[in-house]
Amino acid sequence: MNETPQSQDTKDIDLGRLFMLMMDHKWLILFITLLFAGFGYVQGQLATPIYQANALVQVERRSSVSPLGTVGSVMGDDEINTSVEVQILQSRMVLGQVVDRLERDVIIQPVELPYIGNFVERHKVPRPEFMVGQPHVWGDESLDVTRFDLADSRRGQRILVERLQQGYQVLLDDVPIGSGHIGQAERFLDDELILRIESFEAAPGARFRLMKQHRTSAIGSIASRLQIRDTTSGSSSPSGIMLRLLMVGDDPVELTRTLDAVTETFLTQNVERQSAQAQQSLEFLEAQAPELRAQLAEAELRLNEYRSGLDSVDLNSESQAAIERYIELETRLNELEFQEAELAQRYTPSHPTYQALLRQRRQIQQDRAELNDRVNELPAAQQEVVRLRRDVDVTQAIYVNVLNKIQELEVARAGTIGNVRIIDSAVISGLVAPNRSHILVLAALLGLVLSVGLVLVRELLRRGVTSPEQIEAAGIPVYATVPLSSAQSRLTKRVRRRGLGQAKNVVTGILAQRQPADLSVEAIRGLRTSLHFALLEGCNNRMMITGSSPGVGKSFLGINLASVFAQAGKRVVLVDADLRKGYLHRAFQLDASPGLSDYLSGQCGLADIIRPTGIDNYHVISRGRVAPNPSELLMQSRLAQAMEALSDRFDLVLVDTPPILAVTDASVVGKHCDTTLLVARFEKNPVREIKAARRRLEDSGIQVRGAVLNAVEHKPSTASGYYGHYHYQYR
Repeated sequence: MNETPQSQDTKDIDLGRLFMLMMDHKWLILFITLLFAGFGYVQGQLATPIYQANALVQVERRSSVSPLGTVGSVMGDDEINTSVEVQILQSRMVLGQVVDRLERDVIIQPVELPYIGNFVERHKVPRPEFMVGQPHVWGDESLDVTRFDLADSRRGQRILVERLQQGYQVLLDDVPIGSGHIGQAERFLDDELILRIESFEAAPGARFRLMKQHRTSAIGSIASRLQIRDTTSGSSSPSGIMLRLLMVGDDPVELTRTLDAVTETFLTQNVERQSAQAQQSLEFLEAQAPELRAQLAEAELRLNEYRSGLDSVDLNSESQAAIERYIELETRLNELEFQEAELAQRYTPSHPTYQALLRQRRQIQQDRAELNDRVNELPAAQQEVVRLRRDVDVTQAIYVNVLNKIQELEVARAGTIGNVRIIDSAVISGLVAPNRSHILVLAALLGLVLSVGLVLVRELLRRGVTSPEQIEAAGIPVYATVPLSSAQSRLTKRVRRRGLGQAKNVVTGILAQRQPADLSVEAIRGLRTSLHFALLEGCNNRMMITGSSPGVGKSFLGINLASVFAQAGKRVVLVDADLRKGYLHRAFQLDASPGLSDYLSGQCGLADIIRPTGIDNYHVISRGRVAPNPSELLMQSRLAQAMEALSDRFDLVLVDTPPILAVTDASVVGKHCDTTLLVARFEKNPVREIKAARRRLEDSGIQVRGAVLNAVEHKPSTASGYYGHYHYQYR
């Protein structure tokens, strides 16, 4: 239970540090976010606009009443199948006619500039002078092709048309195949290509691509852009269904023309389908009429012949009623036969509608059989007269009915309008893409996410120490944290020594003298106070300054620490023990020689290498000439003699050495110094590297008294605890 508050506090600190880390890199995050937002804005402007057109079509409920008979009494009204109408609209039958009507299989495209070509064309940007002769087409250039006939075997091939000073030339696979004149029909490829260009408004060199798609590809292109939605409020609407047709594309004119062509073709094929049904019925009736006329003539002839053989045959009321009933039943049977002929074109015999019609026919046939039985009970003379009279009257009634139906069908065929209506013609309903505001927001969010991710990754990959607590956790006390000085950066130069590939930062001035009120100098003064007591505990007044790696700021710290000691009245000598790459002499505008290497090699005495710096109580010993064997020179007894002599002459001897993990020089020099100070640089030296440096020194018998965290940057993410606010300036 006691660990919960601590865990919560740790979590809060981590979250707060992450926030402060973002604040540290706020300008980087802002720059990347704005950069991505700029890319998003440019992309939104360069993207090709995609428009949407819509049209509205009504498919009315179609009555099944047919001129052949009252099929509606059997079937009722036809139900509209929405999916069927949608498939008809998307069929090759409809879209193929659209392709043929509008020549959508012909594609004419300009050779555009990469990436910005569509933007240039949309905004009618004129061709600049320096782009004359280039194949790319600009916004004020156009091509008008009035005839483009290509053999079917060459469909899908891209034909290039290039503007010349006079006329044009045609290229296939970038190989010229001929030239032509504007306004004339030209033939190429052994008449496989016939081309007529009515106008070619472009600079010489401009090119257009011409291609004739396969018909199925052109149909598929239209179908892929066409959407159909059923907007009917109810599935059983008595007025039919409403279909909303949507099409997208980058050319508003092409969109409306294509969508209008789709709706008009759908209407036309619907009318033709209705007219075809009437035509089929008409042909059926016209085939029946001559046969009925012949049957009527034959029946009348038989009746007349029978009557001529008898003086008179009168029909009683029962016989007359039987004949009228025969006429009614036969007429009904005849209508059902016509209806069956129509239903046979639409349904199978097992369909419920077809079965209902068959049941009606069987019922009528049964009624007719019963009537025949009653007629058979009449006298023989009456039976024959009834049958003959029945044949004449029934055939005549059917024949007249057929003639009436033929007239009705001819009228219906002439006035066929179908059950499709175009309610709304195609119009552009708006811009589908690009959504420039969304692109801008998404690009900015992407930039923000990537920049934050970059900062977090850098933080995860960075192993350098950021607080004194990390060093102290390794068992090394921290004497001071020295802020990064902007003034010191102006006193530092990059120097590349001959024969070495890497350049090195070299101090060319003393910050404590140039800017005594600088925060870094104030921190070094605090270090001087801490070291005063450390030196009192030591056996001698010699102090070595080293580091784990190059570039941590040892020289800067040694130069300015010696300066503030001198300002405090201490006699100080600064020794450059880096016989390889020491550059302390440059801070005092001195030559490297004579120096320590010259003394160790016996070329001069100790007094010859101790040189004043121009600052009271402050002397320096430079490195001397670059020695080929610095470690061996440092191991000679002359170094111990020099250290003893310097300790007697000065109050403090500061020795600047090479990095301990790079060479062993610091291990040799450190044996002559009782106090060793380890310098670590903010966000550069990992804790394990600092531990390795201490371990290397301790293995050589050198005890590290403390460390200095150098070049600390004032960042919110590293501001915590006692060391958070490094220094205050007091004036």
